[in-house]
Amino acid sequence: MNCKVMVVEDEIFVATEIESMLEELGHHPIGIAMDSASALDLARHAEIALVDLNLRDGPTGPSLGKILAEQFGVTVLFITANPSQLGDGVPGTIGVLPKPVMDEELSEAVRYAVARRHRLAAEPPTRLKLFGADNCNDREDGLGVTA
Repeated sequence: MNCKVMVVEDEIFVATEIESMLEELGHHPIGIAMDSASALDLARHAEIALVDLNLRDGPTGPSLGKILAEQFGVTVLFITANPSQLGDGVPGTIGVLPKPVMDEELSEAVRYAVARRHRLAAEPPTRLKLFGADNCNDREDGLGVTA
């Protein structure tokens, strides 16, 4: 299964590396967003978003992730060097993978996000901190109903 994936990351080198890995996995990167406004412009085209917390417009990742999940039905996975900033989680999102992250671990996290989006059983990578089951929007139809 391939998905349309948005990369929300303000460091262009990191973002392009993630896009390359997504292409190797057979997914369709729909673009890089370096701030909230750019992410919201791409949101209607995304199925999955890989979201950093600190973007060009500040620490807007958590609120952006919530909007992407709840208003656009995007499956959101945070990837950040500051996972403690998320506390117990963000409503509608899957979880957080701490940076630095190895390519194989990132690949596993993306496969997990795809499986969750399609309501398939999957094991998360070891370092992926999952948020509560009642936090995650797994619906493909974007209605915000939890699994």
